[in-house]
Amino acid sequence: MNGADKPTLPPLSDLPGENAPAPLLKGVEALRDAWTRLPTRPGVYRMLGADGEVLYVGKAKSLKNRVGQYAQGRGHSKAIYRMIQQTVALEVIVTETETEALLLETNLIKRLKPRFNVLMRDDKSFPYIAIRTDHETPALQKHRGAKSFKGKFYGPFASAGAVNRTLNTLQKAFLLRSCTDATFSARTRPCMLHQIKRCAAPCVDLVGATEYAGLVRDAQDFLEGRSVELQDRLAAEMRAASDALEFEDAARLRNRIRALASVRAAQGINPSTFDEADVFALHQEGGQSCVQVFFFRAGQNWGNRAYFPRHTSEETAPDILSAFIAQFYEDREPPKLILANAEPSDRELLEQALSLRLERNVEIRAPQRGEKKDILDAALLNAREALGRRMAESGSVAKLLDGVAETFGLSERPERIEVYDNSHIQGTNALGAMIVAGPDGFVKNQYRKFNMGTAKFHGDDFAMMKAMIGRRFARMLAEREEAPARTFSLAEKVATKRPDEGRSGTPAPDRLHAPPPPTPSPQGGGGVADGGVDFSKEKDIDPPETKFAAIPDLVLIDGGEGQLHAALAALDELGLKGKIAIVGIAKGVDRDAGRERFFMPGRAPFRLDEKSPVLYYLQRLRDEAHRFAIGAHRGKRKAEAVKNPLDEVDGIGPARKRALLDRFGSARGVSRAALSELEAVEGVNTELAKRIYDFFHDKR
Repeated sequence: MNGADKPTLPPLSDLPGENAPAPLLKGVEALRDAWTRLPTRPGVYRMLGADGEVLYVGKAKSLKNRVGQYAQGRGHSKAIYRMIQQTVALEVIVTETETEALLLETNLIKRLKPRFNVLMRDDKSFPYIAIRTDHETPALQKHRGAKSFKGKFYGPFASAGAVNRTLNTLQKAFLLRSCTDATFSARTRPCMLHQIKRCAAPCVDLVGATEYAGLVRDAQDFLEGRSVELQDRLAAEMRAASDALEFEDAARLRNRIRALASVRAAQGINPSTFDEADVFALHQEGGQSCVQVFFFRAGQNWGNRAYFPRHTSEETAPDILSAFIAQFYEDREPPKLILANAEPSDRELLEQALSLRLERNVEIRAPQRGEKKDILDAALLNAREALGRRMAESGSVAKLLDGVAETFGLSERPERIEVYDNSHIQGTNALGAMIVAGPDGFVKNQYRKFNMGTAKFHGDDFAMMKAMIGRRFARMLAEREEAPARTFSLAEKVATKRPDEGRSGTPAPDRLHAPPPPTPSPQGGGGVADGGVDFSKEKDIDPPETKFAAIPDLVLIDGGEGQLHAALAALDELGLKGKIAIVGIAKGVDRDAGRERFFMPGRAPFRLDEKSPVLYYLQRLRDEAHRFAIGAHRGKRKAEAVKNPLDEVDGIGPARKRALLDRFGSARGVSRAALSELEAVEGVNTELAKRIYDFFHDKR
């Protein structure tokens, strides 16, 4: 483009909206053009690709200076240069401070999952131990999620297993109840936990309220780090009981002391120089990283977990740790002390942001000596070993995926494999299932269930498969068409509020370029009917923030030629036939494993060697899809089995349902009731009584 053709751009305050024509600029030229209108204030910027994909989210103390570094077009790593070349638009959100920019950047990264950002891929919530105080008899329970009830919460623990082991021992030591309030109120005799000496049975008053309150206080002392003092006090009480010849009480106290000691012994490292801290140890090798996180609370080690963040091979340890720690605490409460084996690049800014969130000082340190350094070294050893295991497993899986590509004639190693299966019993409770696998194993957060209904298909497996494949890929096309608009609106929703915008104001991003519309598929068309998705583009490293937008490299159908043709018919109706590799895998003669036959379009059915590792791998995928489908079907069938017929009657809510069941005892009793008897129930008028009566008698 020459200078005469370059469009005249309006000032920043008069920028065009999303529907305005997009400038035909790309790469360095697009960034230079945007740079001319950027402010020197702090904020967050987003680099967008040709299809509206968010390539990168970054923060800056000065937006103009930061983007100006990109616009120079030199001195960048290969990954950054590749990102710049793919950029066609830039969006910015101005914030009051750099700390606000960091918080907003972290929020956007976790939601948009940009391809060129360091990304923490496992963001599951951590479990806690809760002592519920919303009942006069507190309960000791495992808890995960929102803290929506009154009580004290202790954690986080690294895994459910760590919580379960600790709870198991705490039950032995303190004999607190773990049942629900409904179970507690309905007990008339002690449960099994009391029989095995893990509950004091307050439900039937085998322990007094004062004594039980003392057990609760002891449990709180232990979980709050006063375990040594607690053990000393229990030891003194044990000796006193022994001197008084109360040997049963002395034995009970001895067992509690042993249980508490076993918890501390199982926890391994228990620091003496700090009470609470999170330890981050990063190990890099072969362009990959492992961050081992240890949790210390109340002077106790509450477990550890390994993370494998996604990043380019050129990222440095300080940059990885800075991005990882920011994302790690995006929706978690940080401790007072954070230890890392390398100082994060934005340490001071991170401290300010986390202190702002916690409303108390948070310190990030990289110790060089003493106990803290020893703990970091132990965490680093775990990180090194975890990364070694992962690389070994990835290497073997990579070989299997190469074998899959060779077996099915794929041009390259599949990164996303989807497997589909149906489950029903003579057409009832019909349900379809999709599982996803890739280089890192099964991607369980991408599993999906399809409720296929009962009357529609009458047990027709072929029709069910066609409907399931059609629904899945129609959603893929729709979500990829909507992706750019959804990306913009999501970013605006999570933007940081500025003080001068009132109680409900939210800064909209300054749209420096509107991204051009998606490029039509080279196969023609460009609309949904013609498969308007660019299948030649670079693969999605992580699926977009949607349910079905990711494009599979290989689709496996659990079934033979009939199921395969049904799936192909569904793809053909969407204009996707021939654009997605699809294979049917049918069980062999007598349904023997190892004798499976494979069906592909335009190729005769074939089998693999019974000892082929690729066959074993494909069997594992098929069996996982079958397991998921059967489990989902059983859950649906179980829910159907306990469903009350009254739920199907229009106009009957919980109150009227309860009144009917109280009067007649069961749904069968309601079905046998006369019309006059129904009218006599509180809350049931003549019209509703007639509706209930007709519902049951029409069914007969």
